[in-house]
Amino acid sequence: MNLNDFQMNPFKEIGSDWGLVCAGGKDGANMMTVSWGAVGVMWSKNAVFVFIRDSRYTKEFIDKGETFSLSFFDEKYKSALALCGSKSGRDIDKWAAAGLTPAEKDSTVYPKEAKRAFLCRKLAAVPVTPGCVIDSSILPEWYPSNDYHTMYVGEIIDVIEK
Repeated sequence: MNLNDFQMNPFKEIGSDWGLVCAGGKDGANMMTVSWGAVGVMWSKNAVFVFIRDSRYTKEFIDKGETFSLSFFDEKYKSALALCGSKSGRDIDKWAAAGLTPAEKDSTVYPKEAKRAFLCRKLAAVPVTPGCVIDSSILPEWYPSNDYHTMYVGEIIDVIEK
């Protein structure tokens, strides 16, 4: 797919429809729902930006690996995405509980049921800390427990589209 011809409304697909970040490999993978992120260009590369809290199990998989995926679904999967955003893979098999099937291409895991999956190579992991948040009114609302995010920048290396 030529990404110059690609059309997507990231405000809707990420912000209200939600995405699913997956990381890991054949020996184990985890996923989590995201509603914060972006699609754009960084360092002259087509990229995605996803934000994952330090406490999330999926972060361990992203930190260990070189790739991750960001996937989007039809409306009928909204309850699966809600489950993946509210339950931990430490406690349950999220794949089975959500009714999703792990697929893999070029060592990158993504859900087979996704209508679109960006397969990404990790370029950067940038911690969000109190010192980098300029509008301090954000901190009490989004970080009352000091559970900060890491922003991951991933180069889009392939797109799976149904």
